[in-house]
Amino acid sequence: MPEAASAPAVRAAIGDSEFDRDTALTPRAPGVYDIDLSAGWTIINAVNGGYLLAVLGRALADALPHSDPFTISAHYLTASQPGPAVVRTDVVRTGRTLSTGQASLFQYDEQGREVERIRVLASYGDLDALPDDVRTTAQPPVIPSPDQCFGPQDGPAPVSGSSAIADRLMIKIDPSTLGWALGAPSGKGEMRVWFGLADGRDADPFSLLLAVDALPPTAFEIGLKGWVPTVELTVHVRCRPAPGPLRVSITTRNLAGGFLEEDAEVWDSADRLVAQSRQLARVRLG
Repeated sequence: MPEAASAPAVRAAIGDSEFDRDTALTPRAPGVYDIDLSAGWTIINAVNGGYLLAVLGRALADALPHSDPFTISAHYLTASQPGPAVVRTDVVRTGRTLSTGQASLFQYDEQGREVERIRVLASYGDLDALPDDVRTTAQPPVIPSPDQCFGPQDGPAPVSGSSAIADRLMIKIDPSTLGWALGAPSGKGEMRVWFGLADGRDADPFSLLLAVDALPPTAFEIGLKGWVPTVELTVHVRCRPAPGPLRVSITTRNLAGGFLEEDAEVWDSADRLVAQSRQLARVRLG
């Protein structure tokens, strides 16, 4: 596969990148962790849901006997803000090949009351122990080479502070799904991109949790504008990604009653389907 056009000359390593530092937690007690949510992963003032999922994913990896997320479902209860937070985990069940746990992230409101922001239930295992047998009809998305796609740096200068997360990502959008940025959305509800971290860090299971929820919403290509907050997000991690840029394809087939679904597939440089997700999101109509 082609290299990402904007890959840095010096690539950050897994475990030693901004993403790793900003998702690192400090143990307070067994199953309880402190973290300072970074403002670098915000859209307007809200912390990105994929970044939050990676934070809770890392907490559960520490709390459970297995280290790799296989499936993780999150309900976003209130909008998270940059700053201190606490994650509390609970081991539900442990087995030989799978362990299940739950986790919640809390912050404090202006009155000093604890507020739950996000709650997840997840099953973990060992991705390296999975069999190699693959039987699939899925095909990787066809996306032009990165130098024929467009990213945030190719458009007008954004409003200061409007999307800090964009500075931390390598995103190159398929021109056929970029009509919304030109005032001519296709109405198809599709988004296809090359994806990576801006510092060149290769993908791992936790950055896959970010990848499924870090793109412009498909609602833009339907012709809608504004914030599209996630209500629920489920991610399936299928295998450990190979080094190199990812391809992410997201589609929406149905918007009704002020809600839409987003179905995502993430493919690695070896043409393997490494993650899938579905989320329910609310849209602001009118």
